[in-house]
Amino acid sequence: MSFCSFFGKEYYKDHFKPGIYVCSQCGHPLFSSRSKYEHSSPWPAFTETIREDSVTKHMETLTAYKVLCGKCGNGLGHEFLNDGPEEGLTRF
Repeated sequence: MSFCSFFGKEYYKDHFKPGIYVCSQCGHPLFSSRSKYEHSSPWPAFTETIREDSVTKHMETLTAYKVLCGKCGNGLGHEFLNDGPEEGLTRF
């Protein structure tokens, strides 16, 4: 996974400095720090992508989409519907 660290603490989970999060494989812009929020998952959580074409999504279940980089197809994790910080928002 692009943001996951298997040998220690997840670096970007508690990182809230202003900026743009990009694909670790190709540098494609994915998320803005403005859409990032604190969540109990071990990975960083965002409410929206920078642009509609920042990611490609494939329905995996009725409440989750598999999310890939919109440019190179690198696996980014999931979008969980209605699991954002406010009712009606999703969590990437």
